[in-house]
Amino acid sequence: MAVFAYKGRSAEGDLVQGFLEGQDTGAIADQLSGIGITPTEISASGKEVAAKTGNATGISSLWRSLNEKKIEPIDLMLFSRQMHTLLKSGVPIMRALAGLQESSQKPAFTAVLKDLRESLDSGRELSIALRRHPKVFSPFYISMVQVGEMTGMLDETFKRMYDHLEFEKRMGESIRGAVRYPIFVVVAMVVAVVIVNIFVIPAFVKVFEGFHAELPLMTRILIGSSGFMVHYWPLLLALVIGAVFGFRAYTSTAMGKYSWDKYKFQIPIAGKIIFKGTLARFARSLALAFKSGIPIVQGLRVVGMVVDNEFMRVRIEKMSEGVERGESILRTAVATGMFNPTVLQMIAVGEETGDMDGLMFEIAGMYEGDVEYEIKTLSQQIEPIMIVVLGILVLILALGIFLPMWDLGKAALHK
Repeated sequence: MAVFAYKGRSAEGDLVQGFLEGQDTGAIADQLSGIGITPTEISASGKEVAAKTGNATGISSLWRSLNEKKIEPIDLMLFSRQMHTLLKSGVPIMRALAGLQESSQKPAFTAVLKDLRESLDSGRELSIALRRHPKVFSPFYISMVQVGEMTGMLDETFKRMYDHLEFEKRMGESIRGAVRYPIFVVVAMVVAVVIVNIFVIPAFVKVFEGFHAELPLMTRILIGSSGFMVHYWPLLLALVIGAVFGFRAYTSTAMGKYSWDKYKFQIPIAGKIIFKGTLARFARSLALAFKSGIPIVQGLRVVGMVVDNEFMRVRIEKMSEGVERGESILRTAVATGMFNPTVLQMIAVGEETGDMDGLMFEIAGMYEGDVEYEIKTLSQQIEPIMIVVLGILVLILALGIFLPMWDLGKAALHK
């Protein structure tokens, strides 16, 4: 965490200044308010961090951060499930966090639990304490906990979040599994082409040189591509590595991430699985927000961050803006162009009956079923494409390698 310099006024009106460690200026303001200081100025203090830590400490901290196991979604799932069980059993929240801190096997999450206890001990609410760890707790998670605090149903909120995180994990694994198979097929084909060009074709070149005759066009093309790959493979490798780093740099920008997330939905075969999986996550998250009592506009905004797709997030943001202007959810959903007529009809029924959360759960279940079916039939969809591509490759190799031998054989028979 960074160190911030602050200035403020105490309850008596005296000027107070110093340094505090925290995630951001908001966290520092919360700390100051908790000890009765009204902040007037908070600024990052990189110089003080360096002076405080020193080079040796900085190196050891870097080494520790590299070797420390990071907090994963499964850790958050277990935390949610355990908090639900403990709170439902009547255990006070401070005792529940203390027990989880003692039993935690991951130092990073132990530190988070310790900070949550200290924040609650200083008088903050749990939702405010969670905001101090944005890399662990998403805005959706924090909003749900905040609603649970307001309604007095914090134990039920943690149960819902456990179910939601389990769904997110299952859907994420399904999407990754759908993408993994096509990528494996493409990589296998590329490796096969590289092996043929580097090892197989050069072996036939020596045979062709003994013909002392003009080779067919296809054979000359294969020999040329093989020679280029053999002699310039370092350049090709550098281009591949540069393309990978360039792609990662481009997708790290706002425009690049938006373009790539939009293109994901257009990838042959796998694109529709990613699209339906993303819509399932959106529908289930929105249903959970509605069921927990989060206002529609706020629910749409926090759900937009859950889908983990910039293109979809922009569409959901436009939905929230439309609802804020007084438009119906159905009209804003139609404007996005993301939903099919069946889903739009279900949304219309949900608005008319006031059962939006129930209908959204139905939509999520429908899309989840579609994703499971698409994944089961994925190999059947890819196999015809593989057969065609492999057939083309075999035809090219056959024409390029065996055609000169065929011509030589015919010439020998004529003699």
